[in-house]
Amino acid sequence: MTTPIIAAIAGAILIILQAILMILVGSHRIRNRVNLGTGDDPALERKIRRHGNLAENAALFIVVLALAEMTVVPNNVVGIIAIVFIVGRILHAIALSTVAGSHGAKTGKIFQGFRALGAFATFGSFIALGGYLLAGIF
Repeated sequence: MTTPIIAAIAGAILIILQAILMILVGSHRIRNRVNLGTGDDPALERKIRRHGNLAENAALFIVVLALAEMTVVPNNVVGIIAIVFIVGRILHAIALSTVAGSHGAKTGKIFQGFRALGAFATFGSFIALGGYLLAGIF
């Protein structure tokens, strides 16, 4: 069994991104005196969602990435899937930084594209990782 170095690097990058997003939520709360919830603040809602969305996806991804790296998936494939996932999560976080990316405003179509690419990269990474694991095990 190999040590999951690629998963460790991906995990390090993702946890730093998670910490940055957490600080942005916390500082917005302090600046606008919102203790709990969103306080009907759409900017805070976007910040909470991009932080939460990363948390919802990254933990499971890193666990399965490490399993893949330690078992049957070739390291080059693990690395590519990790890069696609990380880039997708960054694009998604950038997209949710804007009204266009989060609520589909008429301007800023690039942010809607970033959000779609981020979601597709996440979904594709999950399917590729699960598929490689199942194919290699069976």
